[in-house]
Amino acid sequence: MERKVGTISRGIRCPIIREGDQLADIIVESVLEAAESEGFELRDRDVIAATESIVARAQGNYASVDDIGADVKAKLGGETIGVIFPILSRNRFSICLKGMARGAKKIVLMLSYPSDEVGNELVSLDKLDEAGINPYSDVLDLKRYRELFGENIHPFTGVDYVAYYSELIEKEGAEVEVIFANDPRAILDYTKNVLTCDIHTRERTKRLLKAAGAEVVVGMDDILTSPVNGSGCNEKFGLLGSNKSTEESIKLFPRDCTDLVLDVQKQILDKTGKHVEVMVYGDGAFKDPVGKIWELADPCVSVANTEGLEGTPNELKLKYLADNDFKELSGEALKEAISKRIEEKNGDLVGKMEAQGTTPRRLTDLIGSLCDLTSGSGDKGTPVILIQGYFDNYVS
Repeated sequence: MERKVGTISRGIRCPIIREGDQLADIIVESVLEAAESEGFELRDRDVIAATESIVARAQGNYASVDDIGADVKAKLGGETIGVIFPILSRNRFSICLKGMARGAKKIVLMLSYPSDEVGNELVSLDKLDEAGINPYSDVLDLKRYRELFGENIHPFTGVDYVAYYSELIEKEGAEVEVIFANDPRAILDYTKNVLTCDIHTRERTKRLLKAAGAEVVVGMDDILTSPVNGSGCNEKFGLLGSNKSTEESIKLFPRDCTDLVLDVQKQILDKTGKHVEVMVYGDGAFKDPVGKIWELADPCVSVANTEGLEGTPNELKLKYLADNDFKELSGEALKEAISKRIEEKNGDLVGKMEAQGTTPRRLTDLIGSLCDLTSGSGDKGTPVILIQGYFDNYVS
């Protein structure tokens, strides 16, 4: 009998992970115990995914505010620095900003507007239109911003991030000046030493600043790329992908995870005879239609993955075939015709009409987004996700 269920995404309950735990063993045991408890079996090409958070916890990849401050001071000189394009987040950025403030005498904080890089809004486009402000060219100081737009409370967090970030810097003993601009080169009227905090546009920002005469240009991905006073670090991403741990520390993005995903894959093969794919995932790559917030505050969705998760989907659009190639057919004849076309598909379908409307994204981004939505970020207690049937199709 043919299967009547396609893709299934299950959150797998795990113990609370602590530094030094044998994470691969815990992941494998948790998945196998869930299978026995719920009465399902693993299959070839199932996907087992672990959230980056538990990997970093097991690695003990933490750093303190003082560690951040020491590295910022060493790399930017400890005087006046421009901190530009941060996202508006207590969890993602506030603790990093405390460290930056400890590493400087003055911070010129340059915020992008009307929103940050991932969509957190400072002011609406409608208000900009009413005020006659062009966000692509106009640079606003704090006084002008308040005159035009007053206090702007984030709709989800209830925080005025302009005031919150300013007070945070001052509490660390640094002077603060706030400006609003979208051209990174605007900061050079205030200081030539710049720490750029954007995530996905950081390489362009660095290039523009260097070409415009900046003396020191450092990104968040350049801070804590090696240990400071015995701290954790991330050689590739630095502070990017970090989260607040305590009021004085952050959990960094996990370091190399290749051995972990290969270990999990091998253990499952040894214990079940099934060849599964494995990944470590961060934020999903999706956008909230109401809050306009793009979820991807991590530098990537897939931290590490096995080889079978490389590439993009190679799928036919069933409704296109039904409405076009086989529009005269119905019932069993239609099913047989579509099944035959799927079985015969080969090669790269990019650009083919029968593939239009399928999602041209990397498998790791799609699967990582499904994992992030399944696990959530709260108290579900399911940091490991098992996805079954993802690579099935209509004829599986």
